[in-house]
Amino acid sequence: MSMKSNSAFQRLQSEYRRLMKDPIPYLTAQPLSSNLLEWRFVVRGPNDTPYHGGIYQGKIIFPFEYPFKPPSIYMLTPNGRFQTNKSLCLTITSYHPDSWNPSWSISSILNGFLSFMCDTSPTHGSIQTNYAQKCKYGIGSFIKRRYSD
Repeated sequence: MSMKSNSAFQRLQSEYRRLMKDPIPYLTAQPLSSNLLEWRFVVRGPNDTPYHGGIYQGKIIFPFEYPFKPPSIYMLTPNGRFQTNKSLCLTITSYHPDSWNPSWSISSILNGFLSFMCDTSPTHGSIQTNYAQKCKYGIGSFIKRRYSD
């Protein structure tokens, strides 16, 4: 195992512990038990947004070189904002390695993602829908989650 991947694992373990101690409103995240470099996250739609009441799942793929290289973020649940299973183009992702800052944590990545999800600016991987359509996705995500468990 290289020194970089070892530091990635140490950093991710440390950040996971920190995230458990200081959770982010509307978000939960954890690594897969089989792969510390792949995380799943769940967004519970924030109040006063078209996502309110929705439950949205996504994944973060960290490179072996993390934190020196940025992760990739994917949405797994339709939400009216982002395409599913497509790497999202955000300044905090692998689409913009030149703007990546190794001091950014999983918490800052997830906070940035949530902020951008609630924004309407277009990006690679986003889709254009109106407020009502986003609300419909939120209701659908809740029903699908509730009856598939």
